[in-house]
Amino acid sequence: MNTNGTFIVEGGHQLSGEIIPQGAKNEALQILSATLLTEEPVRVENLPDIEDVNKLIDLLDGLGAKVERHDRQTVTITAKDIDLDYVLSEDYVRDAQRIRGSVMLIAPLLNRYGRASLPKPGGDKIGRRRLDTHLLGLQTLGAEFTYDDEKKIYTFKTDGLKGTFLHMEEISVTGTANVLMAAVLAEGETTIYNAACEPYLQQLSHMLNHMGAKIEGIGSNLLRVQGVTSLKGTTHRMLPDMIEIGSFIGLAAITKSDITIKDTRLDMLGIIPRTFERLGIKLEYNGDDIRIPSQDHYEVQNFLDGGILTIYDAPWPGFTPDLMSIALVTAIQARGSVLFHQKMFESRLFFVDKLIDMGAQVILCDPHRATVIGMDRRQPLRGIRMTSPDIRAGVSLLIAALSAEGTSQIDNIYQIDRGYQNIDTRLRALGAQIERQP
Repeated sequence: MNTNGTFIVEGGHQLSGEIIPQGAKNEALQILSATLLTEEPVRVENLPDIEDVNKLIDLLDGLGAKVERHDRQTVTITAKDIDLDYVLSEDYVRDAQRIRGSVMLIAPLLNRYGRASLPKPGGDKIGRRRLDTHLLGLQTLGAEFTYDDEKKIYTFKTDGLKGTFLHMEEISVTGTANVLMAAVLAEGETTIYNAACEPYLQQLSHMLNHMGAKIEGIGSNLLRVQGVTSLKGTTHRMLPDMIEIGSFIGLAAITKSDITIKDTRLDMLGIIPRTFERLGIKLEYNGDDIRIPSQDHYEVQNFLDGGILTIYDAPWPGFTPDLMSIALVTAIQARGSVLFHQKMFESRLFFVDKLIDMGAQVILCDPHRATVIGMDRRQPLRGIRMTSPDIRAGVSLLIAALSAEGTSQIDNIYQIDRGYQNIDTRLRALGAQIERQP
């Protein structure tokens, strides 16, 4: 994929039709890592065909796992003969640095082989994302780690992980996934308190139980794990991506479009639909389908005491931080004002300067807070040239461009491709005027 790719977007068109969300990106990274926990085949279905997922599959292939691609959404991985020395190769170090999900390979490798290595991971530039939760959790379970400052590589080893009580110092999704994958094959019982409980973690837990693990408390922040000696193969199907679903809701609202999102697994969306409804967006539910009818206006619902609506992110079951930028863009053409408080990451709101250049009424209060004064469609945004800084801000800028008057150019669309599968092709099917250039 060309990292310098560009989208040329002609805005101002109403879209219509049906769209099926891709499989969940964040779940896929956990599930693919967990295939290393067994030497038996694991079939994974409804995978998103995106950069981060495909790179992780390439890493598994490089490690010696047998990768059988049935189609772009389905793969069977058999991790029987693993080449542990590959983790020190230039190819592995380069590729693992590019996706943060590679951190979740540590626990499976430690469990199976007693040692693992990890280059300092990359991913989105959205502020500090510490590895402490992962490292301290694995250390408590009996792993030793060292860091080579020159090579920027973490090295882990263990004589055997042992169950213990773990109080997670922060509610980290990938951190919980890592210690959970360590605990399932550790000796004895592990209690994980202050665990993340996102649908992704619930999915990972159910998959591990199907493989023979003994995990109790799924869906809560207190997990109890009874270690087993080995796990077997299984078949697992990804949830639809809740971030894509939220993105399509926001896109429909701001472009006055009539869009139906199919097969959303509404039961796993938490407060996401309700949060968009608080922006005044009408949603119609038919089973697992969500229809967003065309609206000339949508009005922000203030708090019952008349206070200005505040939308803030929080660990599940709170509002996911991955949809904060989408909700912010959607509020630009609402009637009313909204304060957005991005608590969990610094730097994620800095993309609003591009929205201001497009004509949005946004006040960036500090790195964590922005106030949107909704324009109620009194004037459209205007097309400009901009660059995608990270996955979610990139799609937010794309949504803004699709609603704008005139033509926008979005550079560095590699960041969008990391998280959204064939987004230009799928939006064109709804009537969007969007062209990909190298």
